[in-house]
Amino acid sequence: MSRREAITPAHRHALYEKHRYSAAIRSGDLLFVSGQVGSRQDGTPEPDFERQVQLAFDNLAGVLAAAGCSFADVVDVTTFHTDPASQLDAVMRVRDGAIGAPPYPNWTAVGVTWLAGFDFEIKVIARIPQAA
Repeated sequence: MSRREAITPAHRHALYEKHRYSAAIRSGDLLFVSGQVGSRQDGTPEPDFERQVQLAFDNLAGVLAAAGCSFADVVDVTTFHTDPASQLDAVMRVRDGAIGAPPYPNWTAVGVTWLAGFDFEIKVIARIPQAA
């Protein structure tokens, strides 16, 4: 059985320390990425919603890269939204720039009432590519 291995991006932000969690866990050839939010380096929320979503995707890209992955390796996406109806267009603009062309990964969007001061969160599962 594979043991879990913590993945930490080069520029680990304050939320990982404050809330005591790993950015991602590698288990075998799978990468389970914790929910990423649109935080600044100090862990505070970005107030502009579309910029917050972009920062969440940027933070996610950094975690994926630390494990040798990219968005092309993502197989499953879960997003959390505090106001899905009014936020979806902005989320899709950012998502389309990051995810790219089909085939798309699975995606589950969940409306929530609380995200610790944030309005958007994204977590993914990726398959880690084999070394060439």
